[in-house]
Amino acid sequence: MAVNDMQHHLSAKHHMKIHWKDFYKSADDTLIKDITLVEKSSLVGRIGGMLLECGTGAWRVRDSMNSIARALDITCSADIGLVTIEYTCFDTDNLSYSQTLALASTNVNMNKLNALEDFVRRFERDNDYLTIGEVDYNLKKIEQHTRSYPLYIAALSAGIACASFIFLLGGGLPEMSCTFLGALIGNYIRGLMGEHNITLVAKIATGVAVSCAVYFICFKLGQKIWLWDASHSYGYIGSMLYVIPGFPFITSGLDLSKLDMRSGLERMAYAILVIMIATMAGWGMATLLNLAPGTMPKLNLTPFLLTIFRLLASFCGVFGFSVMFNSKPSMALVAALIGAIANTLRLSLVEFNHIPAAMAAFIGSLLAGLLASFVRDKVGFPRIAITVPAIVIMVPGLYMYQAVFNFGITNINIGAYWIMNALMIIIALPIGLLIARILTDAKWRHAD
Repeated sequence: MAVNDMQHHLSAKHHMKIHWKDFYKSADDTLIKDITLVEKSSLVGRIGGMLLECGTGAWRVRDSMNSIARALDITCSADIGLVTIEYTCFDTDNLSYSQTLALASTNVNMNKLNALEDFVRRFERDNDYLTIGEVDYNLKKIEQHTRSYPLYIAALSAGIACASFIFLLGGGLPEMSCTFLGALIGNYIRGLMGEHNITLVAKIATGVAVSCAVYFICFKLGQKIWLWDASHSYGYIGSMLYVIPGFPFITSGLDLSKLDMRSGLERMAYAILVIMIATMAGWGMATLLNLAPGTMPKLNLTPFLLTIFRLLASFCGVFGFSVMFNSKPSMALVAALIGAIANTLRLSLVEFNHIPAAMAAFIGSLLAGLLASFVRDKVGFPRIAITVPAIVIMVPGLYMYQAVFNFGITNINIGAYWIMNALMIIIALPIGLLIARILTDAKWRHAD
């Protein structure tokens, strides 16, 4: 192989871009109902791929693909994973066309999901009058105008979310300030690496390591300037919580409940991979910096004030996570209001009523799901865009890190205690959303 050929080979992208326009042989002014089976099938796959790229579950992707297929008078059968779709479309003449699509990576973009759901609803209503050129233009417009927030916005939202998170875990102003800076800088570095297409393992490990290091530096400065107590160092765990894979965790449970086993298991494996990378990187940095998890200084607040501050912190935390999931401000606001109510109830049930953490998590997620079902009919946002951000703040990132840290120092019994607590909560969260969905959504309730 020549040198130039070798350089071209090494610089080539691992995943080839699909040029959808090449599949459309009909003239742009051809009515969508008159295009060929290949063109119809390609349109179904294109919309399915765009939805999958938003991070939503297999049920929602399949439902939208089926809606487009019915409007085009064809039948679609799809097998959907985390980053792949294999599907076949059939027409009334018994002709069929199959495609396999693969994404380069998975991401979360609720603004894009909202735009795509609006497109699918309009397509079902107006497909008799749409042309292939209009459809292609609208899909390109969605791709171009629903991109992720700038890096500095994503970094700022991570700082706000994690600072709120550490308060809910018992931290005070020292922990919140150090966590804010650690998460902000760590997530910025992670995003910067993502823009350069650095692989998942490297960017998560680097982001977590930077977050821990920044927290440690800020804590040491606080010790020198404000004479902070050594116990404030325990809050370093909060600085890495922006990597919690809340969407794949929750959607894996929902997909499994609908017997979308491939998607559910792949999403679960992806979430576990992210957690293992993040917790191992955090444990490694803690070992290097001589940090360890522990009990943070108790906040001297009355139950009333604690509840008020928890409402505020839950609101800010969910709003921050929603922005990280690329929700537009109005969508993030709705999710934050629901999350503030549901998460504060969960924490109050545990602390003031001594209800087991897993049961409280189930009640909190059930309430979030019911509230989202009520609000969704009024605001029109995708249900997943307001339910998942609302309960991501309930995912026990602290427990999972505690488990890995103790396993790392061979405290097996303590590690097993933390991992079992985490598993019970992780199982309870999607079940709460699932039951709320069964109670309020007739389409979800039935297996057909």
